[in-house]
Amino acid sequence: MPKTIVISGASSGFGALTARALADAGNVVYAGIRDTQGRNAGAVREAQTYARERGVDLRTVELDVSSQDSVDAAVARVLAEAGGLDVLVHNAGHMVSGPAEAFTPEQLAQVYDVNVLGTQRLNRAALPHLRRQGHGLVLWVGSSSTRGGTPPYLGPYFAAKAAMDALAVSYAAELARFGIETSIVVPGSFTSGTNHFAHAGHPADAGIAAEYEARYPGLLDSVAERLAELAPPDAPASLVSDEIARIVALPAGERPFRSHVDPANDGSEEVSMVADRIREAFLTRLGLADLLHPATPVETSREGT
Repeated sequence: MPKTIVISGASSGFGALTARALADAGNVVYAGIRDTQGRNAGAVREAQTYARERGVDLRTVELDVSSQDSVDAAVARVLAEAGGLDVLVHNAGHMVSGPAEAFTPEQLAQVYDVNVLGTQRLNRAALPHLRRQGHGLVLWVGSSSTRGGTPPYLGPYFAAKAAMDALAVSYAAELARFGIETSIVVPGSFTSGTNHFAHAGHPADAGIAAEYEARYPGLLDSVAERLAELAPPDAPASLVSDEIARIVALPAGERPFRSHVDPANDGSEEVSMVADRIREAFLTRLGLADLLHPATPVETSREGT
């Protein structure tokens, strides 16, 4: 059965690729894009052209994860037009690069606002509907930097993605008894096919940045180059969108809690296997093993009676 899906940050990169892959699979997809009348008007036209030429149901919706009003309006429109919502994909994110000390606290707050608080805004808008219906999927697009190798000069972004991952893990247990499933897709360092590095923000304190440049000359430019060298040349960013589409298509209850797409293999998958195993064991010790899997519709109905 086709699903109604909302994906944030769908103007380019993983988001645009995922919106198309999910629409190609026969779903009704709302590509959440901010500033659809301005800077991202071109992305809206591209999505409309793709939908028309491929004969798929790919729609765009104004969705700025930094604004609760925008997120609320987007979800309300989806529910009104499509009559429901089945899958929420947290993809919106913003990368910054440079020595951590050179970023102001306000800059770090902005990175957290997009990568972490944005997911909370979207959850608060969409989860009441998913909880009432007793089923659904929340899929988080994380980062292998959460537990894998972490090169320097990407600290604020890595910290924000780690916070998002921790929030996703907690939500998984808290939503299980409502019948809502959680999957975390963990991409590695794809340096082509996305705009992460091209659109990365830079530190505001130029003086501090200059002091680091004197001690680490050229490091900022070389990080992306060295990451690109680690990735196989035949590893396109569409590997991530294909994996997301595969997970969404799986029957409820059979979706993986975490799935890595990391051609460079920075070690994140190995560490995550240990962390997730410990989580399972500890919840079981607490007598909360049922929180490791979403409740079935029958169980959900019983809880509500």
